[in-house]
Amino acid sequence: MAKTPATGKNAPAQGNLSVTGNVMFYENPQPLSKEKHKGFGVAQVDKPFEYMSQQHFMPLTAAEFGPAAASYPVVFAGEERNPIGIMGIRANENLFVENGLFNTDFYLPAFARRYPFVLAGDQANDRFVVCVDEAAECVTKDNPVTEFFTGEDTSKFTKDAFEFLQGFERDRQATSVMIARFKELDLFEPKDMHFQGQNADGTPAERQKIADYFAVSTEKLAGLDEATLAELVTKGYMAAACSHLVSLNNWQRLVNMTLRKAAAAQAN
Repeated sequence: MAKTPATGKNAPAQGNLSVTGNVMFYENPQPLSKEKHKGFGVAQVDKPFEYMSQQHFMPLTAAEFGPAAASYPVVFAGEERNPIGIMGIRANENLFVENGLFNTDFYLPAFARRYPFVLAGDQANDRFVVCVDEAAECVTKDNPVTEFFTGEDTSKFTKDAFEFLQGFERDRQATSVMIARFKELDLFEPKDMHFQGQNADGTPAERQKIADYFAVSTEKLAGLDEATLAELVTKGYMAAACSHLVSLNNWQRLVNMTLRKAAAAQAN
């Protein structure tokens, strides 16, 4: 059964929490409470997406495969086959963030849009707790544009953030169910991506591997019986698988973006 988030007035006192887990980006996530965060809120900053500028991949949920597939490769990683969007082919380089700004021509994952909020596991009370990253540049107590609390209750901004977190958690759990079904059907196959550029004299450069990942096998999909195919279609899993497969065409986009960035750096 899904854990329920503790929010607003219903959040337990901080001393009763046992929050666990580490999350990408978040340096100092703390349970959001009126006692501690009254007067806190968010302010506009010059580089709102600087926090993700060195992250070359981003977790995705199945609900995001469609829009993400138009922007970058959507692949599966590790033993858990976690779905991620590849946003750079070099470590510590996100090709979609420049000078702390995200390129709005492309899809911004929900994982990043929820920042600086996050749900954390409260083991003692068997539920999720809404946390805020106190180290986030946008989080401040000095004249915030939007406060976390209004009077004795959470502000509309915070309530909307809670709703977004709940939706994200539902999508995350639904994605886990889909991945488990794909595993059960043995649909994954290992893949890799290579790149071969040119030397200064125009000769082909050494071929380099830039990624190892897992993909849904088109052959295994085609080999499924009609009942299973109908099941995948009904549950929306086939649409997710097709979006993932289409997204693999975006590897070349990442290569081209990397080459352009490198050429611009050399020119300067």
